[in-house]
Amino acid sequence: MTIRGVRMISRLNRRTLLASAACAAAAACAPALAAEPAHWPTRPVKLIVGFPGGSSPDLVARTLAEPLGKLLGQPVVVENKVGAGGNIGAEAVAHATDDHTLGLMINGNMTIAKLINPKATYDPLKDLQPVSLIATAPLALAASAHSPGATAAEFFAAARASGDKWSYGSPGIGTVAHIGMELLKARAHIAPVHIPYPGNPQVINGIIGEQIQLALLPPAMAAAQARAGKLRVIGVTSASRSSLVPEYPSLSEAGIANYQMEIWNAVAAPRSMPQPLVQRLGALFSEIARSPDIRAKLFAQGWQVAGTSSEGLANRIRTDAQVMGDIIRSQKITAQ
Repeated sequence: MTIRGVRMISRLNRRTLLASAACAAAAACAPALAAEPAHWPTRPVKLIVGFPGGSSPDLVARTLAEPLGKLLGQPVVVENKVGAGGNIGAEAVAHATDDHTLGLMINGNMTIAKLINPKATYDPLKDLQPVSLIATAPLALAASAHSPGATAAEFFAAARASGDKWSYGSPGIGTVAHIGMELLKARAHIAPVHIPYPGNPQVINGIIGEQIQLALLPPAMAAAQARAGKLRVIGVTSASRSSLVPEYPSLSEAGIANYQMEIWNAVAAPRSMPQPLVQRLGALFSEIARSPDIRAKLFAQGWQVAGTSSEGLANRIRTDAQVMGDIIRSQKITAQ
């Protein structure tokens, strides 16, 4: 079912709209209709974001909110609950019991939050239900514009020779940029020391000022600085070149084998939400994200659309939790 088709029937009633979406996604109409609350939603739906207005997760949430509201026949209100790398917002979603609360989250909020901080008041693998993987992006390995080596291979040779005299920055302990760099250290046999910063703008300033030597950054952010001559992009962390920044090679081209790391954002629901609603919402979010206009908007924001079902997101969570969990345990990484 296309979005245009859904819009044509949305005036009939909300229950029919959601049932149609579920059929397209799961071919399980009869059990779903028996289990779901009638005439859902009955009031505005909250889409919680654990990051401030204007941040990348916030922009993605607002891009999705309007078309989702049109399909549901109720407003979708983006609410920012900021702090702890998005985990305050994720906690609010996990503890919600009103069946009208969802969350737009990043990798760490849905995979490793409890591993990084055993005192966290929610467990993403137990307290959240995956709805849809919205979009992904590789990270870009950035270095000083004056970094050594004419090629990526020569850069890594210099990094190995420097040992722990080099340092790298990240926007915080437990972020994907932090965990991804620890994985890169293991794969590339380098040993820079971690220096956490409040956010990526400060990380970039640290590279430009040569207080640190390298960092993993969102590709659009790194590419903009590289084009201005302020830093250098060594490569991207995807398996092959990314359509987001096709001018830069993958790190595998530089000889770093068995290394891939992505940032992503996804929609989650609290464990209390009935499964039929989760399945239906997954189908709707998938349709929205894959539509040409939304795909173009997300690409302009620096994202490659995924638009998966809830099962697709569940598979990605399991894979990433395993990879990042192994690094967290082996390096004994904890929140401080």
